[in-house]
Amino acid sequence: RLSRALVAAFCGAGLALSGAIMQSLLRNPLAEPYVLGISAGASTGAVTVVILGIGAGAVSLSAGAFVGAFSAFFFVALLSNGTRGGADRTILAGVAASQLFNAATSYIVTTSGNAQQARDVMFWLLGSFGGVRWPEFMLVSVVITFGLIACLLYAHVLDAFAFGDEAASSLGVNVGHARIFLFALTAMMTATIVSMVGSIGFVGLVVPHAARFIVGPLHVRLLPACAIIGAIFMVLADIASRALIPQQVLPIGVVTALVGVPFFSIILYRFQRPS
Repeated sequence: RLSRALVAAFCGAGLALSGAIMQSLLRNPLAEPYVLGISAGASTGAVTVVILGIGAGAVSLSAGAFVGAFSAFFFVALLSNGTRGGADRTILAGVAASQLFNAATSYIVTTSGNAQQARDVMFWLLGSFGGVRWPEFMLVSVVITFGLIACLLYAHVLDAFAFGDEAASSLGVNVGHARIFLFALTAMMTATIVSMVGSIGFVGLVVPHAARFIVGPLHVRLLPACAIIGAIFMVLADIASRALIPQQVLPIGVVTALVGVPFFSIILYRFQRPS
């Protein structure tokens, strides 16, 4: 279906953009939204809405995901000393936030009185495009398009972050404010995606490396390449999830992991080989 394919494309683009932003801000090749706990927070918010029956429909689900994502974002900002926290401290704070919100999600699901609902939620958490329609496409297309334009306007700032916070500051970048804005941008894109299709891993981790290998490190070229490659990768993953096993649909997260783990192993080998 066209709506499903378009939603998959925009979700892949958004996750890849978020991963590229995280890797540049934190100067860490392993960084992606999951590292900062943003995806875990969004999942917790969405699961809370579903299990507890707070509100009804996609609007409540999206609102819950946004609240959870930005709760994780502010939690990380608090632990990493706000705008003054360095990259290493931010990553450690993100790991703590991810563990906290994953534990909260597990508690909410396991204490649910409806076993079938709990199973459905666990399947959804692994990623699924089964329930998306044109209204979901309208929302995700607006959010991801805005995110792409915004991060392209900050392309020179992301280039400056590659040399470190002090170097970026000496080049005229307001490091604290830029980091907060770009983190919030990734939180917005991630929350939108998680509220619609659940958590999907490895896209934000692998795609930026593939794009960087093809077009180089300059973000004015890297960011559009990430969006295109991420969109293609996610559409192909959605097709594979329905074709690998006859009469059964695999969670998208399983497919992306099957592709992402070997690819990520190659990336690690390439990083280790020069040393």
